Amino acid sequence: MAQSIPIAVLEYSGGGDWYANPTALKNLAQFTNQHCGTHIDGQNHSVAVASPAIFNYPFIHMTGHGRWELTAAEVSNLRDYLLAGGFLHIDDNYGLDAYVRPEMKKVFPELSFVEVPFNHPIYTRPFAFPKGLPKIHQHDNASPRGFGLFYENKLICFYSYETDLGDGWEDEEVHHDAAEKRIQALKMGANLIHYAFTRFLN
Repeated sequence: MAQSIPIAVLEYSGGGDWYANPTALKNLAQFTNQHCGTHIDGQNHSVAVASPAIFNYPFIHMTGHGRWELTAAEVSNLRDYLLAGGFLHIDDNYGLDAYVRPEMKKVFPELSFVEVPFNHPIYTRPFAFPKGLPKIHQHDNASPRGFGLFYENKLICFYSYETDLGDGWEDEEVHHDAAEKRIQALKMGANLIHYAFTRFLN
């Protein structure tokens, strides 16, 4: 049997609730294993930004509703992690947006978030999203948008805004999202993991 691969939620400081979606990654791992043939560890893992253990997780998910601040040590460790092949998915759970760009600018002063085109592999496989991110929660009733940081033509950080994928990954009774919305969210999450795991194979 193939060894299972752990994925984790990012623990961060500043006051934001990084722990907001406790059932999300468990369900995403189960869905991706079932439909994409992956072997993801379905246990709940979390890892602090400055921890050396961050390098044990090829895919890290970040969520929350509020404040996020990075220390110098966290900036250095997160940069090293992403340059070493790690992948960060930031998912605005409503309230995180004001902090995403300035904090990631500390990590990569030379990079800026750009909107990821709809023909990018993150939207095309294994599930097709020809119009980009699905809309899971209303928030400000704006269109969902996906932004990325690209380093040497590889997407290393994906920021999903005005969609709330993580809420769609949670157990049905948490938010009572329609089954169709939850499936859309899980499929998009599977695409994120697929890209993170395969982007260096091409």
